[in-house]
Amino acid sequence: MSIIARDPLGTDRVPVAPGLSMFDPMFIGIDEFGHHVTLDTVYHNLLVAGEPGGGKSGLINLAAAHAALSDNTRLVLLDAKYVELGPWRDIADAFIGNDIEAAISVLKRLLIVATNRYMWLLVHRRRKVDRDDNLSTIVTIIDELAMFSTVLGTKEQREEFATLLRGLVSLGRACGMPVIAATQRPSWDIIPASLRDLFGYRAAFRCTTNGSSDVILGAGWADLGYSATDIDPENRGAAWLLAEGRLPYRIKAAYLSDTDIYNIADYAAWMRRPSGITVPAPSTTIQWEMAA
Repeated sequence: MSIIARDPLGTDRVPVAPGLSMFDPMFIGIDEFGHHVTLDTVYHNLLVAGEPGGGKSGLINLAAAHAALSDNTRLVLLDAKYVELGPWRDIADAFIGNDIEAAISVLKRLLIVATNRYMWLLVHRRRKVDRDDNLSTIVTIIDELAMFSTVLGTKEQREEFATLLRGLVSLGRACGMPVIAATQRPSWDIIPASLRDLFGYRAAFRCTTNGSSDVILGAGWADLGYSATDIDPENRGAAWLLAEGRLPYRIKAAYLSDTDIYNIADYAAWMRRPSGITVPAPSTTIQWEMAA
């Protein structure tokens, strides 16, 4: 009888298979009747906004967790505050802090990938990608949107960022490159209608004015009784959700503690890297064109 010693963390180890896909419905919480709420995120962009402490970060991290645990999925993270999306930085292809020039560079590269994918769809006589195409889903998550729109860099840089973001949000939904963006400053200069209307999903957490609520959900919804001003300040995680094809409805976003988030992020990093040891540093100079 022969005994062969193997390193349990060696390169011949078979990693645990992921159980999720971005093409699967993404669970985000429950509605007012206790029914599960799921989003078809791969084909829809998601806008999350509301006052500080309302629960936006929880929803953003739920989305990041689903993406991190999904097969053939890549993450691009823009976090001007570093700490909201920081737990996921080790598995992100790009993690951008408060560097608007780097953010602009990444958006340009993402648009190149999106354009290449549309050419691929044209050649194959298709309108959108599906799970059998073996193209990686590239999920871009931005928090805090206001920093890149009104604070960082020069006016010209902020305008360029906004233009590139609109382009990516417009193109991404059909080619497997959804965008998830969050802000605690829902105002017209941060979320103009030309950008907001490109988001198929819009979650409005508590707002202080009807105007702010309408900036998120769309003009006129507050007058019809769908206003995030009626959310109890103590009811963290409560929001109005507008999904394409239906009226806004109340939801309660699921909650992940900081410990939960870091545990999931650590597991995702281990699961994604066969060696279980080496974690290359995130880079903004990755060859995005190869991802098409």
